[in-house]
Amino acid sequence: MKGILYVVSGPSGAGKSSMIKKALNVVDGFTFSVSYTTRAMRPGEKDGIDYNFISEEQFKKMEKNNEFLECAEVHGYYYGTGKEEIKNKLAEGYNIVLDVDVQGALNIKKVMADDTVLIFIAPPSYEELRRRLEGRGTENHKDLTKRLEDAHWELSKIYDFDYLIVNQNLNESINQLISIIIAEQLNINRIGQHLGKYKFFKQTFNER
Repeated sequence: MKGILYVVSGPSGAGKSSMIKKALNVVDGFTFSVSYTTRAMRPGEKDGIDYNFISEEQFKKMEKNNEFLECAEVHGYYYGTGKEEIKNKLAEGYNIVLDVDVQGALNIKKVMADDTVLIFIAPPSYEELRRRLEGRGTENHKDLTKRLEDAHWELSKIYDFDYLIVNQNLNESINQLISIIIAEQLNINRIGQHLGKYKFFKQTFNER
């Protein structure tokens, strides 16, 4: 079967990265695709693990060469998702999880609607989002203000997504993410065309 592309998105500080890392420790047959960005590396991040950190010049060159599945300017920096790696892995049957911004998620849905599941991670309140962003201490005042301003637009796009997780309790939210991942793998609309290969279903499908 062709793989499924799970795109996890939401405002900065909603807890996307923590949830994805924990969920991928539980589910099998998944790979995490590392996006590209021109923003500076934060304390504790690793190049090639959290993001591929590149210069704006490198980014523009990749964009010109049509190497991105999607790319956008977000919070004053450029972000992009490599095209070939995604398409090749899906064709090989791998399920992929992407951690991208809301604008990027919606762009991917336009290009690969049949293969994509959009999952929105939201904070329990705008005040809690501010508290989390201030608490992690990774942005200067200008970047922090920009991310909080952008969050209003990002939260307005919830209805364009397939699923919503309000991350109030991290462990509960991780379990919800895992549940969505498993449910999509059992979705009859996705697996129906492949059931004929199983002996039990073969005659039934031939009669339809």
